[in-house]
Amino acid sequence: MSATMIERAGCPARAGELTVQLAALRREVEQLRRQVSELRCEAGYWKSRHADALKRNETLQEELAWARAENRKLKQRLFGRKSERRAANRRADLLEQAAEESKPKRKRGAQRGHKGHGRRDYSHLPAREELIEVPQEQRLCPRCGKPMRETGETEDSEQIEIDVEIYRRVLRRKRYRSTCSCHGCIRTITALAPPKLIPKSRLGTSLWVHLLLSKFAVHQPIDRAIRQLKQLGLDLSSGSVTDGLRRIEPMLRPVYDALVERNRSSALHQADETRWLVFVDTAGKTGFRWWLWVFADGQTVVYRLDPGRSRHVPQGQLGEDARGVLLVDRYSAYKAMDSVKSGRLLLAFCWAHVRRDFLEVGKGYPELAEWTVGWLKKIRHLYRLNRRRLKHAVGSAGFNEAEQELRSAVEQMQEDFTAELAAANLRRPCRKVLESLRNHWAGLTLFVDRAEIPMDNNRAERLMRGPALGRKNYCGSGSKWSGRLAETMFSIVATMACWDVNPRTWLTWYLEACAAVGGRAPDDIKPFLPWNVPPERRATLAAPPTASSPTVNDTS
Repeated sequence: MSATMIERAGCPARAGELTVQLAALRREVEQLRRQVSELRCEAGYWKSRHADALKRNETLQEELAWARAENRKLKQRLFGRKSERRAANRRADLLEQAAEESKPKRKRGAQRGHKGHGRRDYSHLPAREELIEVPQEQRLCPRCGKPMRETGETEDSEQIEIDVEIYRRVLRRKRYRSTCSCHGCIRTITALAPPKLIPKSRLGTSLWVHLLLSKFAVHQPIDRAIRQLKQLGLDLSSGSVTDGLRRIEPMLRPVYDALVERNRSSALHQADETRWLVFVDTAGKTGFRWWLWVFADGQTVVYRLDPGRSRHVPQGQLGEDARGVLLVDRYSAYKAMDSVKSGRLLLAFCWAHVRRDFLEVGKGYPELAEWTVGWLKKIRHLYRLNRRRLKHAVGSAGFNEAEQELRSAVEQMQEDFTAELAAANLRRPCRKVLESLRNHWAGLTLFVDRAEIPMDNNRAERLMRGPALGRKNYCGSGSKWSGRLAETMFSIVATMACWDVNPRTWLTWYLEACAAVGGRAPDDIKPFLPWNVPPERRATLAAPPTASSPTVNDTS
């Protein structure tokens, strides 16, 4: 009802009062509307802030889970088992069970029907016969006391013993006096002394061979080898031994250079690197950490010690125009090589490292163990199919059938990780591993088209085990020349293993040749390189050093 109508009804006072109240109510409604609008804005703001907080909390929870997983992995690396083999007391572990599910259950030890390996043959060792008699009092009849007579027969058995003997090689050179009266003739002559590896040194070649192999084949510190020799009666000076090794290093260097050249010409390499300490101040370098690299093919193994870990090391070893295939882990220095970028050198990547990626996810995230096991089974299936393929000759029906199964499994794996990567809810650690798998897929599947390429880089890593043991035992190298000696001896010992040559026999042969020319490397080292040695001579070099081993004059 309007104010005019109220006035006409005779209520002018009441109309004025209602008019005032109405205006106040309108102002109050307007104020409430403004407050509601403000509250709605604030509510929207706080809702957005709450959503941001939830999102941030989700991110922090994910980062916390990631940090906890990394912490578990680092603890495993520091305190856990270093081997990936199954522990006998952890059969309930899902990750460990994955390696056992495909294996048939069997008892430990030799299986029924297995021929066995037989007893080892030690007939090549020298024999020292020892006659054992029955005591005199036991050769009598216990009843009548009459003596027993010998039958002329013996019951024979053998035991393997060791007798390490350090001896002085006393050289008595005969002198001869002439019996003629010719004018100007030499009246007295003396037999020439045998050549020495190090002039004026009392230590013979066999002792230097022993010291070299003790350090670089058995990875025993020189100080410990000296103490061991002291227990056998030989007290050596550390300074004399160190000086002798320093003089021997240039004699072996030409062999190392020949190994490098031979290794460089190969079309398939495996490579790896590990840290190595060299306690020498180097310009432009902080600290003493160097890197020991290994490059292996089927015939040679070359170790290379370098202050850096960049692409220039493998590039310098393989050459600027390197071609073929290089099997490595996923370290970026290999990818940065010029020959790799130009496509001349193909990188094949290691499946063992991919497997470790999945294992780390399973160990860091227990809730993802089942997902990890699924991928471990797929990787194991690839290994199984590849081994089945390699049992047959290339091109045979069995080879082609196994290769087709392998290709199908590889294609299925590619489809699987592509589908998982397309899922929006894929966990961050899973996505990281699968993205790495996808990025390296071309190099990981290179073995499918080329059966000569191994699936993993395990051989190169095994070649690093010895130097890594030596790194712990004698703490790297104390000078540049000792570092050169280390890379040289590591290369020689590993290369001789490729040719089934006994490194002790070969070193004795080579160092005696060095002694024969006055304590330096022979002018022509080609006869000593294992690929130049005839097969029948190589069979002799495979045996321990004996009187029938190659001599200095027998290098044809």
